[in-house]
Amino acid sequence: MSAALLPLFAGLPMIIAGVLAFTPTRRHIHVIVMMVTIAASTAGGILLILDFLDGGAIAHGVGGWVAGIAIPFAADMFTALMLTVTGILSLTCAWFAVASGRAQSRFFAPMLLVLLAGVNGALLTADLFNLFVFIEVMLLPSYGLFLLAAPDRAPIRRIAGARLYVTINLLTSTVFLIGVGFLYGTAGTVNIAELSGMAAADETVAIATAVCLFALGIKAAVVPVHGWLARAYPTTSPAITALFSGLHTKVAIFAIYRVYAVVFDGDPRFLWIGIAVFAVTMVVGVLGAVGENTSRSILAFHMVSQIGYILLGVALFTPLGLVAGIFYLLHHMIVKASLFLSTGAVEVRYGTDKLGAFRGVAKTEPLIAAAFFVAALSLAGLPPFSGFVAKLSLIVAAQDAGEIVAVVVMILVSLVTLLSMLKIWSGMFWGSRAKEADASIDAAPDATASASGGGVDTRTRTRPRIGASLAAPAIVLAVITLGLGLGAELLLGLAQIAADGLLDTSSYVEAVLGS
Repeated sequence: MSAALLPLFAGLPMIIAGVLAFTPTRRHIHVIVMMVTIAASTAGGILLILDFLDGGAIAHGVGGWVAGIAIPFAADMFTALMLTVTGILSLTCAWFAVASGRAQSRFFAPMLLVLLAGVNGALLTADLFNLFVFIEVMLLPSYGLFLLAAPDRAPIRRIAGARLYVTINLLTSTVFLIGVGFLYGTAGTVNIAELSGMAAADETVAIATAVCLFALGIKAAVVPVHGWLARAYPTTSPAITALFSGLHTKVAIFAIYRVYAVVFDGDPRFLWIGIAVFAVTMVVGVLGAVGENTSRSILAFHMVSQIGYILLGVALFTPLGLVAGIFYLLHHMIVKASLFLSTGAVEVRYGTDKLGAFRGVAKTEPLIAAAFFVAALSLAGLPPFSGFVAKLSLIVAAQDAGEIVAVVVMILVSLVTLLSMLKIWSGMFWGSRAKEADASIDAAPDATASASGGGVDTRTRTRPRIGASLAAPAIVLAVITLGLGLGAELLLGLAQIAADGLLDTSSYVEAVLGS
């Protein structure tokens, strides 16, 4: 792919979003255009993967302006993998939102496409100030999506969650912008390529960059600044929770990997801080899930815990550690979204995700139950799923680096994760449904589920209650995690190429400076 096409990943969704926003037309036209645009972005990511099979990087200065003025866009294998998985998640979550009746507004498609443009831009930009800009582009429609697609029930809780989400993200943006200002004042540039190795050689640049990394840590929900995610994410709709879980925190994690690799040049002096903080993140996240009694709250706390695993890869900063971290990142984006969508399908149909409110869903919803079961075992790290390969690779990498404490923490946290997944399974999918719950469900059928092909048929209890269109997104992602587990060699090979680009950033730096 020509480097000149890189700006289209951000520009095309933005332009189409603007057209849709000012074109009042039938909703299904908006949905079709949205899906085609996301599919095109996904296809572009796949083409980039094929371009980088031999490594290397490409870059383009938007508008052909000289360096320092042009907005630099750059891509390598790491970027290509993230663009591809981002596209897959955006497709499945948008599909679920439409199927669940949460995409009724004519502004849903434009806002989701602006979100995609911001995410793609943040993944591609090679300039820290423009990273800030694209994060803001990503956040602005997110505020609208958070409320627009949220369920009508519990409005006070929904508004409180949205307020917390907006407040934390505004704080994060402010801190990040302060860090960018400090960095420009000390280094004279915010171009990532021009900053190559500066933090390792200059302590003032290291401190300024650390402020940026701290802001990204807040956005990634690293302990001790993690509580906002566990409280805010469950208050919106399942589709948006799943979408945000795969995009927002992962953009921050991607940026942490990129900035530390290029600006700090993998400086080993500071890695012990990351190892300690990320190990604590694993523990606090998984323990936070123990006391929760709704599926999405449990999954949100586990998301915090798993972020510790992912970031441990960059804290090790060894060839094996980076490969394991990148593999874990991609695996987690898919698995976590699958879990949110499988339990979300149940929530949409039955009106709640509170454990114990109803049981025996596996008997009436075998496909959704199977999707949850596969993704849950993958999250816990059991074979033959992708989570097993991810955790085993990370454990081996930590052992190889002599971080035995981190190895012990990962194993223990995995056991508690499995117990939490069994808690959701027993509280929602297993057992016999009480007659009182049957009567309550039949008395108040879910209109959105009915509209999506998942309506209630009170004449029979053997007929599946969740329509195929609502179940399909979670099932597709569960199949992907199974495929990544059985065919792990392919993704490990691609992750190896991406890790090589972080260990030796010369091709990335040369491409950006040459653009």
